[in-house]
Amino acid sequence: MGSKAITIHSMTEISSMLITHVTANVEDIEKLHAWHGGVDKILRMLHVDEQVLECAVLMTCNRVEVYVVSPKGSKMLLNFAKKMNVPERIVDFLDHEESIRHLVRVAAGMESMIVGEDQILGQVKDLYYIAKTTGSTGKMLDTVFSKAIHVGKRVRKETAINKGSVSIGSAAVELAEEVMVDLEGKTVMIIGAGEMGTLVAKALANKNIKAIYVANRTFERAVKLADELNGTAISYDMISDYIGESDVVISATAAPHLVITKDMMENTISKRDKDILLIDIANPRDIEESTAQIQAVELFNIDSLRSISEKNLKKRQNEIPKVEDIIEEEMELLNKQYKRQQADKIIAGLYNMIEEIRITQRDVAINKLSAYHTLGEIEREVLNDLTHSVANKILAEPTKKLRNAAEHDNEMFLNTVAELFKLNDNKKK
Repeated sequence: MGSKAITIHSMTEISSMLITHVTANVEDIEKLHAWHGGVDKILRMLHVDEQVLECAVLMTCNRVEVYVVSPKGSKMLLNFAKKMNVPERIVDFLDHEESIRHLVRVAAGMESMIVGEDQILGQVKDLYYIAKTTGSTGKMLDTVFSKAIHVGKRVRKETAINKGSVSIGSAAVELAEEVMVDLEGKTVMIIGAGEMGTLVAKALANKNIKAIYVANRTFERAVKLADELNGTAISYDMISDYIGESDVVISATAAPHLVITKDMMENTISKRDKDILLIDIANPRDIEESTAQIQAVELFNIDSLRSISEKNLKKRQNEIPKVEDIIEEEMELLNKQYKRQQADKIIAGLYNMIEEIRITQRDVAINKLSAYHTLGEIEREVLNDLTHSVANKILAEPTKKLRNAAEHDNEMFLNTVAELFKLNDNKKK
């Protein structure tokens, strides 16, 4: 990649583009999940841009967020959104300060539909790992993601923000209880034995359910989850038969296609004399939307869980100030860390430049003296120590001034020093 001359301040800018459950519905986010084949491809697409120094993507059932480090981050992300045909009504663009604060809040569970949920922290870790292993992150994003993960852990350890129903899976079970009045004595079917299906299963424990069926594409995983629940694993091709025996079906697969169709449900309903509750928490959706038109079927999807989210928020209202205090404390530390990094980058550049000059001039002096008489090891050591000491003494005061400038947000001073000593030429690796 070619070299890019940019200011130290621009280098430290993180910009982000957010599409979340706050502005977008499940259908909007579902469409975005089809972006060029997922997280890996989006990262590659972003990172080949000469203006993008670092990038990371968060993609869950409730959000698609793109983070970039770039001197022209906002403009670059605006063009990216247009290229991806993202409707203006559902997208937000954040600057550096807003972006780092938002990411920290996401990991803390404060931006989730179910406030305080635990699942998002694991998702942040996993998606950061993907970005790091593809080589698209660097000092800036590594710093904020590490901080966000630390805050997420601390919040869950020091507060009760995650007590109660704290995942989409547990909210789906709460919704089922609300609609059915009680799950005791009912037959429930879980489709999908992955992370989301497991969360549903955990929430169903101790509900005195009559029977639990678990279906999964990989039968062994269905068996494992069913064993934990004292339930019954069923093969994927038997789904329609067991739906006919169920009162509630919660579908949470990662399948790219529909799992339950309107035709399937019409055929199933014709063989039974009671209503059925379907809850679709997959993204993309597992259950054909038109299934809701069948008289004996009640269908809910992720958007339907908003009411559960509001109830849970009331339960955790007392914990929110505690979480906010932790976030503010950690944000202050994060900003100081970034300021130190900003100064350290210039200081390292200065030391490297002076070190090159020192070595060159030391060798010139040794060569000149060697022309008159042979220099021993002691003389060479004295010359080396002398030049080293002079260089360090020259840089001692500038080092203090640069760190002080960073602490006091004196961007102009930092950029002037970088420009003066030609330290603002950087290559994208």
